[in-house]
Amino acid sequence: MKTLFLFSLIFLLAQMVWAQPAVQKRYQTQLIMAENGSTVDLDQGTFTFTGSLSLQDKKRIVIRGKGIDKTILSFKGQTDGAEGLRVSNAEEIVIENLTVQDSKGDGIKTMNVKGITFRNVKVEWTGQPKAENGGYGLYPVQCDNVVIDGCTAIGASDAGIYVGQSRGIVVKNSKAYHNVAGIEIENSRNADVFDNEAYENTGGILVFDLPDLVQKQGGNVRVFNNYVHDNNFPNFAPAGNIVASVSDGTGLMILAANGVEVFNNRFIRNQTLGTGIISYLLTERPITDKAYYPFTSAISIHDNVYERNAGPVSQRGRYNKIFDMVLKPGQDVPHIIYDGIADPATLDKTGQPVPEKRICIRNNKNQSVVNLDAGRGFKNVSFTMASFDCQLEPLKTTVSTPR
Repeated sequence: MKTLFLFSLIFLLAQMVWAQPAVQKRYQTQLIMAENGSTVDLDQGTFTFTGSLSLQDKKRIVIRGKGIDKTILSFKGQTDGAEGLRVSNAEEIVIENLTVQDSKGDGIKTMNVKGITFRNVKVEWTGQPKAENGGYGLYPVQCDNVVIDGCTAIGASDAGIYVGQSRGIVVKNSKAYHNVAGIEIENSRNADVFDNEAYENTGGILVFDLPDLVQKQGGNVRVFNNYVHDNNFPNFAPAGNIVASVSDGTGLMILAANGVEVFNNRFIRNQTLGTGIISYLLTERPITDKAYYPFTSAISIHDNVYERNAGPVSQRGRYNKIFDMVLKPGQDVPHIIYDGIADPATLDKTGQPVPEKRICIRNNKNQSVVNLDAGRGFKNVSFTMASFDCQLEPLKTTVSTPR
């Protein structure tokens, strides 16, 4: 009887293994043959694929699993393609109720999509976080009307939840942990990032504008009502990546971005930077993109909570070495760091930024700030609040229309 049971079990397991290529072929065929306005239903279970799944040139398609950790698409050992799932040149696409694991490159990449919604989706790399993991978990790029709602990203070697070169963005109700960057908005316009939890990453939330990209400058980015805590994870990004320079212990970093409002967030136990406001010039990377604007301006940081445990900041990362130069022994690092590098073209006759380009910091709990004066070799480092005590016009709400 036991022999018969074991034989039956081995036969069943063999069927399950051999069935994987058939499932991959079936799902890819469904994606290719899907008519506009249809739903591609994915089965419950764990399915291992050797190549990427792709959808392109479609409209109003829903890709729907049975739930997070109920429909698991595993790309462990992937040999063909980089992404787990790729969607391109499409309109009004919904991806929901599924998990993507261990893709060779990015978990789910959508490119040139007008209307993309990720709802109740998890992307993860299992095991210990490492540089060999894919760069991005959820990765919409050059898209319009992006909604990321109730999603989770784990283990990305760049950013878990990333939106780049896109317009009209909502990231809400989501979690990101054990990534280099938890949530990143890059070269994107009109974005609301709210009601999320970013924790145990190297950096919790990043708002970056970088050179050499098709969309040159973002703006109107609001970061609010988020819980950003314990982002002290050692940086495991591949050498050379821009995020490889992010210091562990970073809550929020704003790099070369303009028009950013940060309010009603809790920045808790991020042991190096609660919030960093940094020019690209501080990276000392060469700039060959003549259309790129490397300065940060029009930043409003208000009504947030900052808390940090007693003790030294991390000794890893570029910015931590700067603190050694400008702080006295035993002096705490302020919660908010501004590098002090301003665009000379935005300064008035007294050397102060014109009102609409100012860095305004007001009404934060446990508020403390330092102006590093990095543009003049750190000669006049200042810990006073007076120059930041101002108020900018609130930014506009981003309106999303998820399906």
